[in-house]
Amino acid sequence: MAKQLGFHHDASVCIGCQTCEIACKDKNNLPVGLRYRHVWQFGGGKWVTDAGAGNQLVPSSVFVYTLSVTCMHCADPACVKVCPTGAHAKRASDGLVLIDRDKCIGCRACEQACPYGAPQFDAVAKKMTKCDGCVDLLAQGKNPSCVDACLMRALEFGDIAELRAKYGDNASVAPLPNQSATRPSMVITPHRYSQPSGSSNGRVLNAPEAG
Repeated sequence: MAKQLGFHHDASVCIGCQTCEIACKDKNNLPVGLRYRHVWQFGGGKWVTDAGAGNQLVPSSVFVYTLSVTCMHCADPACVKVCPTGAHAKRASDGLVLIDRDKCIGCRACEQACPYGAPQFDAVAKKMTKCDGCVDLLAQGKNPSCVDACLMRALEFGDIAELRAKYGDNASVAPLPNQSATRPSMVITPHRYSQPSGSSNGRVLNAPEAG
């Protein structure tokens, strides 16, 4: 099988600091409104009246966790399927999903198709853009900028087969879709409060800021 690069995200230690987002924006010199990586905060539960505590409101089943999300460089990418010009394609050498800007017509079909919100519309260039795995850094034997910037070392990048051998193959964590949809090149070590994909027990708490 051809090599496929991908990410591991340890949600059990992620503190939602968004340093990965900042590092990515800085490395790619992204303007306001464009982000290749998003940190989503997912939580649920409620406050109830506790008669034994003088009718004070107390938390009931309250939980929250964060996920750092970017292009998943999927094995079956929705963006590639819907692109009318072939601008989206998987690189044969490592499976990264890249955009050929010369072929892109900015129709935004990929933006609508991707369940991870990865493709971003560059309103100035009228083209689509997204995470490319920091191909320039990879060519130098380095990690993507988000990986090295993570304070908690919650991100790792490499051969997805090796990452799955170390961490398992779970990538179906709410609010992300079930991994069967596009077969993302991603492994998630879940937080202790993580909910499965499709769970109605919670919601994205930092929308629309999460993008």
